[in-house]
Amino acid sequence: MKIVVTSIFVSDQDRALQFYSEKLGFVKKEDVPVGEYRWITLVSPDEQNGTELLLEPNNHPAAKEYQTKIFADGIPAAMFGVEDIHTEYKRLLENGVKFTMEPTQMGDLTIAVFDDTCGNLIQIVQK
Repeated sequence: MKIVVTSIFVSDQDRALQFYSEKLGFVKKEDVPVGEYRWITLVSPDEQNGTELLLEPNNHPAAKEYQTKIFADGIPAAMFGVEDIHTEYKRLLENGVKFTMEPTQMGDLTIAVFDDTCGNLIQIVQK
């Protein structure tokens, strides 16, 4: 068994698609109409057959509440691995990404956290 798709709730699918593709550099894999929303997935440019990230609309009240509460508590909704966190931090800053935590050493890990503009905090990590 393996993880093929994981989702993240977003307040606006179009804005999320733009942010995750243009600012972060993920590649759109699927964009299929499903009722009033779309099944939009992205993949890493380095692993285009790898795990897909689904931009899930937060239109359900429980999804909105969950998203709002973990954001308010400073809990990242997802974690993405990077090879060199300082280089990635600089690249994302140059792309206009707003960080809530600069790269910080935590034991064997270095982490940083940014706002995805769609209701989530996202953590990047270098092991």
